[in-house]
Amino acid sequence: MFAFATLVALASAALPQALAHGGVLAWSNAGNWYQGWAPYNSPTGQTSISRPWSSYNPILSATDPTLACNNDGSPGALQKTATIKAGSEITAYWNQIWPHDTGPMLTYLAQCPGSSCDGVNSNTLKWFKIDEAGLLSGTVASGKWAAGAMIDQNSTWTTTIPSTVPSGNYLIRFETIALHSMPAQFYPECAQIQITGGGNQAPKADELVTFPGGYVQSDPGLTIDLYGEAAKTQTTYVIPGPPLYGKGTGAPAPRPTSAPATSAPAKTSAPAKTSAPATSAPRPTTTAVASQFAQCGGIGFTGPTTCASGFTCTVQNDYYSQCI
Repeated sequence: MFAFATLVALASAALPQALAHGGVLAWSNAGNWYQGWAPYNSPTGQTSISRPWSSYNPILSATDPTLACNNDGSPGALQKTATIKAGSEITAYWNQIWPHDTGPMLTYLAQCPGSSCDGVNSNTLKWFKIDEAGLLSGTVASGKWAAGAMIDQNSTWTTTIPSTVPSGNYLIRFETIALHSMPAQFYPECAQIQITGGGNQAPKADELVTFPGGYVQSDPGLTIDLYGEAAKTQTTYVIPGPPLYGKGTGAPAPRPTSAPATSAPAKTSAPAKTSAPATSAPRPTTTAVASQFAQCGGIGFTGPTTCASGFTCTVQNDYYSQCI
């Protein structure tokens, strides 16, 4: 437990407090701890239940092709899968302290066709929402939001896997949406799990969405004004996305039976399973530059150290420098 807490603390220390964004750095279930993906380290040798992701920066569009899992949909070369019992709790750990306290928290599942999620592109899946929370109390302008509750819970959010969900292989998608500025900022991350001991309640057709496609940029929950006059008295908030699992009104959707031939990502760019771990990889000699808000330095960092034109690599702490 101490070692896990230390890993999360070190990863969080790598983020500047003023301009930090971030994502899910680890997961836990039934006493089992799973280290997440290290987005600014080399992917070579990384193995996790997390799907790979590469940037702490937010996604700013509901139509962004990376909206499913904050990546191009691909699994990791050394992808792991956690076995999770239906009816049990799973907790996602964001970097500490998460900086955005106004917005909803959402959790989705997507069942993979066939006997494994390995090789399945997340953009091809149908997602259903198993957990949501938005404005918890008070007004839009000054009330308590689910994202603030997540921060109060040591930057964690816990969701119970419904006991009625059919057993099988799934991706689970935790997301927070920051509403402090427009456009809204999406922060999704996914992990690969196998649900055991499940039930027989398949999601209904109107509970299923794709990402992108599950949200529209003009959704009231994505365009709400926290600072206008109306926000001072408004006490309702419409959480974006489909109806919560079990709340839809349509007929049950058919369960996936086999993986489509086109769902597997190309293998040519995946690092070999015998590659050296990330800590032993030499510093790249590429001339790539880091974009605005990207990491550009720090202990253990192996990415580009030169910022794009107009930005300066600024030291935040020993573990993190950022293009500002």
